[in-house]
Amino acid sequence: MTSQAIPTEIDRQVSHEAPVLAMHHIRHAYGKHQAVEDVSLYVEQGEVVCLLGPSGCGKTTLLRIVAGLETVQEGGVDLGGRPIGRPGKAHVPPEKRNVGLAFQDSALFPHLSVLDNVAFGLESLPGKQRRARAMELLEQLGMEGYAKSYPHTLSGGQQQRVALARALAPAPSLMLLDEPFSSLDARLRDRIRDDTLHVLKRVGAGALLVTHDPEEAMFMADRIALMRDGHIVQMGTPLELYCAPRDPFVVTFFGEVNEMAGEVQGGRVKTPIGEVPVDDIADGTQVRVLIRPEALKIATLDEPPEALSGDGRHGDGDDSHGQHSHVVMAKLLGRSSLLHICAHGADGWEAHLHARVPGVFLPEEGQPVLINLDPSQVFVFPADGAAAGA
Repeated sequence: MTSQAIPTEIDRQVSHEAPVLAMHHIRHAYGKHQAVEDVSLYVEQGEVVCLLGPSGCGKTTLLRIVAGLETVQEGGVDLGGRPIGRPGKAHVPPEKRNVGLAFQDSALFPHLSVLDNVAFGLESLPGKQRRARAMELLEQLGMEGYAKSYPHTLSGGQQQRVALARALAPAPSLMLLDEPFSSLDARLRDRIRDDTLHVLKRVGAGALLVTHDPEEAMFMADRIALMRDGHIVQMGTPLELYCAPRDPFVVTFFGEVNEMAGEVQGGRVKTPIGEVPVDDIADGTQVRVLIRPEALKIATLDEPPEALSGDGRHGDGDDSHGQHSHVVMAKLLGRSSLLHICAHGADGWEAHLHARVPGVFLPEEGQPVLINLDPSQVFVFPADGAAAGA
């Protein structure tokens, strides 16, 4: 699958401006290994675009190409509509690209104070203006009290804030961030990336962020490019990727799923917890049914479901199914509870499912339950990998 195309002139009728970054049909290989294959993407002014994917998918290679750390082998790179990378043509070096760089390793100069680190790239300004610009960014990141400190006295999170301030100091049109929060502990990581997002939006720079963390991508990005094996599998807003995935890989990358096999009959596929409507997949097709744990709505019962009606269901004929379904295990995960459930459908069809429920919900082992399925969090794809509906 090729990636999303660069916007057409019709797409740009409103602004009439070139994107901050445009990559056109980039291909890049290391020897016989094809790291990137036909990737096109763009970043608008003030927009955060995230390259998301597992290790080795090509996301860092793309970032290095934009930064000028790798020369363009095939395709082209434009910054603000200006070509900066074409095969066989002059290569614009990193220091002349007006691009800010922030990496996992903050790489601060140990012999310079925090203030001097941030002001380092502002040699063209008079001394007072350099210090004023550096202090402005340190204040925005809550680091003004450490201006005279040296890097070795700072925590990892503080060093990352200083590194971000240094990268933003020259007012780059584009920020490139390669896993900048991955070395921080979870609570600190949340706070630093929140501060980073606010600063990026405040200064209005475009940003290209590389991460392998789906939650981080959804928090930071206006649009996400989910990559696999050098390709962009799907590009869109976090809502589009989470709620309208085009490929099973997109569903599974954003978290655990319950997976079942089935066959489409009459535009529906049967599961142990109810029938799921299917669009654009022919009857008789073998399919994969992917159900997110939060799609299972659980209600405890005072007695086994057989006692509710003659056929073991609620009498209203809805899609709630609970024939002999019961809790196997329940674990509190903090903000949510994870339930292991043994679900039994019609004809003795049994499945072991995971359900995620907000807050504290810890029914005992063996507790009878009814399971109601939210179809908006269920996705169906042909088992052979052909184009699928959802």
